[in-house]
Amino acid sequence: MVKLTRIYTRTGDTGDTGLGDGQRVPKHGPRVTAYGTVDEANAVLGLCRLHTEEALDGELARVQNDLFDLGADLCTPEADNPPFPPLRIVTEQIDWLEQAIDRHNADLPSLRSFVLPGGTPLAAHLHQARTVTRRAERDISALAAVDQVNPLTLTYMNRLSDYLFVIARRANQGAGGDVLWQPGANR
Repeated sequence: MVKLTRIYTRTGDTGDTGLGDGQRVPKHGPRVTAYGTVDEANAVLGLCRLHTEEALDGELARVQNDLFDLGADLCTPEADNPPFPPLRIVTEQIDWLEQAIDRHNADLPSLRSFVLPGGTPLAAHLHQARTVTRRAERDISALAAVDQVNPLTLTYMNRLSDYLFVIARRANQGAGGDVLWQPGANR
């Protein structure tokens, strides 16, 4: 597994970084951008967890761990016969998200408008995590246009943004409900 004894190595001081397979790439490259944005989404989930109760905190902890798996997946390019089996996102991780979405969405009222980010502090942070997740999905899609990626990384991020939307709605459910968009309200 991972053993970190030194935090700084100086190996990235010239603007490149090492991938999971050992190759060096620019820090501004699409692969590093993609897993960097996944890391950013994970950090926002850490903020969300400051506002959660035990059950949801456990779910978000699971998602944070899955996002580290996803970052490891993106950090290790696809290769034939790698010397070590890389960590990859699997269908079971997506299935768990879908089941959680269905469970949390079961008693929410149908929407009649788009939802504005806001409401409770938890909901606002969850919406921020959702938008960063969407950006990570776009970055992974851009990477997939120029290099091979595990397609389940895109599916996972797509489903994660849906999950975050639904639990943001739940966070507002007992506090006055969703903050709804009112088209043309300020004309």
